[in-house]
Amino acid sequence: MTQLQTDVAALLPRERFQRDGVAVLRDEELVSLLIGSGVTGRPVDQVSRQVVSLIDRQNGPPASTDLRMIPGLGPAKVAALAAAFELGRRVLAPQRRRIRSPADVLPIVDRFIDRPQECFLALSLNGAHEVLAARVVTVGLVNRTVVHPREVFAAPLTDRAASVILAHNHPSGSLEPSGEDVEVTRRLQSAGQLLGIPVLDHVIFSSRGYYSFLEHGEL
Repeated sequence: MTQLQTDVAALLPRERFQRDGVAVLRDEELVSLLIGSGVTGRPVDQVSRQVVSLIDRQNGPPASTDLRMIPGLGPAKVAALAAAFELGRRVLAPQRRRIRSPADVLPIVDRFIDRPQECFLALSLNGAHEVLAARVVTVGLVNRTVVHPREVFAAPLTDRAASVILAHNHPSGSLEPSGEDVEVTRRLQSAGQLLGIPVLDHVIFSSRGYYSFLEHGEL
């Protein structure tokens, strides 16, 4: 891809923003708006995907030192990303979302709807059902994610969580739980009971909506 093609690709998210607003943009498009363009051999969408992948792996804004390791990100682009992450932290950190129903989980996890692979998340809650943290536990192949209780409950134990909510996306769009989904839910529910951190719900989500194990009487 030439530099001209790279610059044109960078305009697409901007055009979508002007037409539809910022809320419709995918994570990669938001990053593309922040960094503006790629470099020769590294188009902006490729750089943006790598930034988003790094965010997912680290369950939050990556350090500037890690961003500098991504080819195509120079000092100015790293500074722009770091500033955006810090502003978001200052604005949003004091606010704790309270989960009153399964639908309240969606605004926390909806940025994973368009991921091509299944992302399994665990939300740590306090006694008032406020979200302390939301973390990616595993990222697996499409329709298959291997989940182990030690990975799921390690962070909630550190958070001193009173309970957890599980969630994962279905890249296929289907909201029907698979046999593996049911088995994983039961295994994690048993582990949570032993640890004193009960699993309140398991939410499967996609662009079509969500499926709650709790609402369907399966928890």
